[in-house]
Order: sequence, then C-alpha cells, then structure tokens
Amino acid sequence: MSYQAPVKDMLFTIRELAGLECVRQLPGFEDATDDTVEAVLHEAAKFNGEVLAPLNWTGDLKPSSVADGVVTTTPGFRDAFRAFAEGGWQGVQHPSVFGGQNLPKLVSTACTEMLNSANLSFALCPLLTDGAIEALLTAGSPAQQQLFIPRMISGEWTGTMNLTEPQAGSDLSLVRTRAEPLPDGTYRIFGQKIYITYGEHDMADNIVHLVLARTPGAPEGVKGISLFIVPKVMVDADGNLGARNDVFCTSVEHKLGIKASPTAVLLYGDGKFPVAPAGGGAAAPGAIGWLIGEENRGLEYMFVMMNAARFAVGMQGVAIAERAYQKAVQYARDRVQSRAVEGSSGPVAIIRHPDVRRMLMTMRALTEGARSLGYVAAAAYDAAHASPDAEVRKANQTFYEFLVPIVKGFSTEMSLEVASLGVQVHGGMGFIEETGAAQYYRDARILTIYEGTTAIQANDLIGRKTVRDGGRTAMGVLERVRETVSGLPKDGDLGAIRTRLAEGADALEAAVAWFAAHGKADARATYAGSVPYLMLCGTVLAGWQMARAAQRATELLASGGEDAAFLKAKIGTARFYADHVLSRAASLRTSIVDGAAGTLALEEAMF
Repeated sequence: MSYQAPVKDMLFTIRELAGLECVRQLPGFEDATDDTVEAVLHEAAKFNGEVLAPLNWTGDLKPSSVADGVVTTTPGFRDAFRAFAEGGWQGVQHPSVFGGQNLPKLVSTACTEMLNSANLSFALCPLLTDGAIEALLTAGSPAQQQLFIPRMISGEWTGTMNLTEPQAGSDLSLVRTRAEPLPDGTYRIFGQKIYITYGEHDMADNIVHLVLARTPGAPEGVKGISLFIVPKVMVDADGNLGARNDVFCTSVEHKLGIKASPTAVLLYGDGKFPVAPAGGGAAAPGAIGWLIGEENRGLEYMFVMMNAARFAVGMQGVAIAERAYQKAVQYARDRVQSRAVEGSSGPVAIIRHPDVRRMLMTMRALTEGARSLGYVAAAAYDAAHASPDAEVRKANQTFYEFLVPIVKGFSTEMSLEVASLGVQVHGGMGFIEETGAAQYYRDARILTIYEGTTAIQANDLIGRKTVRDGGRTAMGVLERVRETVSGLPKDGDLGAIRTRLAEGADALEAAVAWFAAHGKADARATYAGSVPYLMLCGTVLAGWQMARAAQRATELLASGGEDAAFLKAKIGTARFYADHVLSRAASLRTSIVDGAAGTLALEEAMF
C-alpha cells in the first residue's frame, strides 16, 4: 500500500480545531473557503500519493550521489520536482505578488504534511526553499525580492540555509566564513559550510544559498554575523544566468536515513570557479555574494528562516508518524498469526490481538494529537501576521512562538516512538528492510537533531519562553486548557478525558511554578529538566486538542453528523490519548521538580 493522505482528519482539524472560519476572515485570506481548501487538499493528496510516494522507497535504495562536484539525485526526482513546481505547490502560502497562491499557513501546513509523508527526502528541498523565501520577505531589499522570490516559487531556482561549519555546530558564535567587500557593493565569500541540505543538486537551474559570514572588523560572537545571498550560478539584474559562482560541493554525507536528500559539504572561494564581480574586474577566487539587510544582523534574519524550518520539521514528525502508522495498520490487517486470546477456530489477523491494538492506538493518538497542535499553531501564525488588530497580532505571535519549540521537539520525539512501534507491529519482518517499516524509523531519526536538537528547543522553551517572563505566557496557555476542562461533561468518555486533562494541567502548572520560583536561581537544575518540560508541554497541549476534538465530535454526532464512524473513532482515539498518553504527565512533572539531583549526581570523571 502506498500513502493515502488523511484528508478527512486534516479537514476536521482545520475546520473544527484550528478555526478555518476565523482564519478566512483575516485580510487576504477571503478565498480560503471550505470548498477551496477541500479541493486544494484533495489535489495535494492526489499529487503526493501518485507522484512522490512511489519514489520514497526508490530514494532509499538509490540515494543521491556526487562526482566531481556534481550531484545526481535519485532517478525520478527531477521529473517529480518539475511536476511539483508546475503544480504551484511551492507557492501555496507565499504572496500572490511573487507568483504564490497566498493561502493561509494553516492550509499550507496540511499540504506540507502530505509532501513529507509521501517522500521526506524529496520534501526537504521545498522546505529549505520556503525558509529562504521567508527570510527574503523579511529582510531582503525590494530588488532582491523581485529577483529571487518569483524564481524560487516557480521552481526555476531553489534555496538553502548555510549556517553550520566544522567548528560551529549549534554554537553559531564560532562561524568563521568571511565576506570581503568589493567596490561595487558585493562581497567575496570564503569558507566551508557543512550539512547543507540540497546544497547541490540537479533538479533546478540555480540554487540560492543564504550564507552566514563575517565582514572585516565585525564584532566577535553572534553580534558580528551577516547574511548573504550567494547563488550557485551568477545572475544579472534581470535574472539571466551567467558564469558559475565560486562555490563547490566537495562531498555529500552517507546517512542513516533520508538518503535521497543530498546533504552537502560546500566550499566557498576555493578558486575552482574564479568569477568576476558584477561591477567589472578580473576573475578571482571568492564566491560573489549580496548582503541581505544590514551588516551584523544576519543571525536575526536567519532566525526567521530557522523558525520556519523548525515548525516545518515538527510537521515532518507528524508526517513520518502518519506514514509509519498507515504501514503498520495495513500489515496488521494482512498478517495472520496465532489464535485470538479469547479463543478462535484458527489464527487471526494480528490486528485482533489486544497489544497490537494498543500499539496501533498509541501510534494513531500521538499522530493526531501532534497534528492538531501543529495546525492550531499555524492558525495562530496566520492571525499574528494578518489580523488588523495589533493586540490580536501580539497575542497570537506570543502563542505561536511559545508553541514552535513544542511542535518541533514533541512532534519529532513522538515520531521516533511511532516509527519504532511501527517496526514492532511488523515483528521480525519490521527489522528486514524489504518491508519498508525500517525506512520510516531511520528517516525519523534525524528529525530530533537537525534545525536544533530537542535539548535546544527545550532550552529555548525554558529560558526565553518560560523563565524570562516568570511563567506568564505558559500560565496564559494553561488558562485556555482549563477553559476546555471546565466545558467538558463529568461522565462518559468526555468525563474520563476531562479528568486526565485536568491532571495533566495540574502537572504542567506545578512545573511552570517550579521554574518561576527556581529558574533564575539554579540554572543547572532548571536546564536538567528542560526536555522533560518540553515533553510535558507537548503531552498536555496535544491532549488539550484531542479533548477539544472529542467534544466537537460528540456535538456533531448528536446533531446527526454524516460520518458517524469517523466521529466515533475521533472520540475513541481521544479517550485512548487521555488514558495512555496524558497519564504520562505526572511522571514528567516528577522528573522536572525532583529529577535534577539524579541527573547531576555523578562527577564528570565518574562517567
């Protein structure tokens, strides 16, 4: 079975939880009607299911390769990318003035999820291009925007993000790539960048690298970093391609997963392609680049791209979890093994066995919970950027920024659990590559690492989003959770969900209070609990969305909702989440409040 996009669940989440009706009332989003959104999602499902999903396995077997600095992508990827671009999928959320469709991020998030479910390795190229577009929309000059953004939306060119260097991983204060100014206002770029996703490929005519570098005399640390546009192929003011720029791919990494995605090592200014500056002069080593915005504000601009990428990686977690879940369900239906525990005349499909059912329900509940939280965050982003009311924009921006590290960290950690359970459902066959279950596990493994590890997301959530304001933002979110709790009945499935959600909210409130009291006084104890805190936030806030989903499904059932089976499944999945996932909240709270002593108990020499 190939990938079948869960359009029904996506539409339910978009409409009933994320509030599509409110989003389309925002200026510029009036065209996001129910019918339009449904049509877009069905077309996205068709494209991803028919074109990209069949290439996922191919990419694992025949990954990208490099020879003499030229990367050849997986067979079929070039044609698929052309179809992707011609279908307008790169521009779903981008402004129509540059050739995009100007649909809400809420809608593009569902399209992005499908893209990543269908083919995670392929999807990384559009993901980085989206980030480059966002950075240019934020800080690029009008001329830079007009030159580069339409061609990236059209798929003629793609984009990358160049941060990491051999000595500068997560600590970007150590960036040493240098940018030397030229008389015509351009710069020559010299340095090495590593782990550059789609830093070299054969799917588009040009690659627009956004590169962090230091200008002469720049301050040390992150305050001295600037951001530059450095195209693979030189372009003139009209977008015509010229000579090759002095950037060269020395190798691509051999990876555990996402093998079809070329992760490049790039050399800037190595002299392999000497180039003359646009203002005239002799060809010389040094890649030609254009400054974005002001000098020494590069990290500020790059954070726009990084934030967009972090949210997108969180949705990659949801996407790979969905794909692993679908694979496991199909296998569990088909695999006949052992008699039913209550007795049967012969072996039964393993989906009949209670523990297989438990694993499948865990996979389903975690995926739906993380999806709901991500879509709600996307709707907040739309309101933060498009609402005419400044207070509404501010409140939604605060909410969105609080959720981004949770969406990234919780959803990707969740995807590892789900993909691992997918292998387990397959039993021994899951450990054999030919079944395909292992690929999702291997592909998912990078998600907790790139664009900031789970610990980096958790440190951001603790330091910038919780301790800094004394827990006010977190408590504000908790007030919304408690409003949902108070609106749930006290009996039946919703009553059980109410009880577990209330317990989860209590655990989260206790953790926030502990950080507010101790966060600034004992940094090591605070950060020892950062990842448990992120997971607690994700567990409770996804549970909040599942409770809202169950409540709305119950209302629709009572009013004669057309798809009773879907609505009952939504309620049952939410009940499972409450009993089996929300119940983890108490132990996470203990790890946060009481766990630092054990975490820091050993001296370094004892390890």
